[in-house]
Amino acid sequence: MKITIDENIPYAQEFFGSLADIQLLPGREITNADLQDSQALIVRSVTRVDQRLLANTPVNFVGTCTIGTDHLDLPYFQEHNINWSSAPGCNANSVVEYVISALSALNAPWITSTVGIIGCGNVGGALYRKLKQLGIKCRVYDPFLSDGQCADLTDLEIVLQSNVICLHTPLTTTGPHPTFHLLGDNELELIADDAVLINAGRGAVIDNQALYRQLTQRNLKVVLDVWEGEPNIMLKLLDHVSIATPHIAGYSYDGKVAGTEMIYSALCKHLSRLPTVKVGDVLRELESPALHWSGNRFPSDIYAYVRQSYDILNDDKIFRASQMNSISPGKAFDELRKNYPIRREFANYYLPTQVSDRLKNSLIAIGFRELH
Repeated sequence: MKITIDENIPYAQEFFGSLADIQLLPGREITNADLQDSQALIVRSVTRVDQRLLANTPVNFVGTCTIGTDHLDLPYFQEHNINWSSAPGCNANSVVEYVISALSALNAPWITSTVGIIGCGNVGGALYRKLKQLGIKCRVYDPFLSDGQCADLTDLEIVLQSNVICLHTPLTTTGPHPTFHLLGDNELELIADDAVLINAGRGAVIDNQALYRQLTQRNLKVVLDVWEGEPNIMLKLLDHVSIATPHIAGYSYDGKVAGTEMIYSALCKHLSRLPTVKVGDVLRELESPALHWSGNRFPSDIYAYVRQSYDILNDDKIFRASQMNSISPGKAFDELRKNYPIRREFANYYLPTQVSDRLKNSLIAIGFRELH
C-alpha cells in the first residue's frame, strides 16, 4: 500500500509510516499522475481534491488534516465510494488564540467590547465559549443554529454593528445560506470606523475588491489571515490591512499535530486496523516557559501576557516582507506556510506567581496555566 501526503503535514512518517509506503509532495503540486499507485491521499486545505485529481486512480480514502472541507468534492467521493475524513476542531483553539493575539497586538479594548461572531461552529463556537467565560458581551450570526443552541443569536446586520467582528464560516456557494462574498460593499458599510474586522475563516467570505474600496476611504482596522485567490493575494489590499498573515491562524504546533492524529485514526479505521501511534509517542518535548512579569493592570496586562506567548506582529512583518520582496509572491506565501515556526498554544505557558487573582482568573480562562 502507498499513501500520498502533503509534505506540510507534521509527523507524517511517524504516524502513517507503519501503515504503508509514504510519498511526500507539496500540497499544491500533487497531480493525477502522482496518485496512480496510491490508495490513500492525505492533504491540508491547499489541495483541491476532485475528479480531475482522482480519476482512474486507486485512491479510496481521502483525509484532510483541517477543519474545512470546501477543497474536497464530496459528491464525487460519494459517487465513487471514496471514504473521507476531516479533522473538525483540531485547530479551533489555535484560531481562537490567533484572534485574541491579534486584538491584543492592536491594543483593542476587546475585554470591555461587544464581539460579533459570524459562524459559530467548531472555531466560532470555541471563541464564543471563551469570550463568555470572560464575561464579554457577544452577538452571533449563524443561520444554521437555533435560539436554543445559542442565546446570543441575532441578525447579520446587528452583528456588523459590534466593536469587534470575527468571521469563522466555511466557504459555500450553494444552499440556503451561501457564504461566498457574504460581506460586500453594503455589509462593510455597516461596520463602524473604529471597529475591528477579523477574517480567519475563508478568504472569499469577504469580497476583497469591496474591502479594498472601503479601506481606501476609511480607517477600519482589519486583520486578514485568509485571502481571495490564495496564494496569489491582492497586494494592494495588503497595504491597507492592519495585520496580515499567510493563512496560519490554525497553525499552532499543537493543532497541527492533533489534526494529523485524527486523520491517522480515521485511516486506521478505514483499514480495519487499530491505531498504534499516539501523540505522546511522537510529540517533540518542548520547554513550557513561565511568562515574564508584566504587571497587574487590568485589562492592559492581559494583552501584554498574550503578546509574550505569541507575537503576531512578527508574523505580519515577515509576511509583508515576503510579499513585497519576492519575484513570486504566491510561492513566498506557500513557503511561509510550509516553514512556519513552532507556535505553542497558551496552555504551554505558566503565569508568573505575582499575577493578581483578578488578572490570573482571566488569563486562565483564556488558556494559560498557573504555576504550582
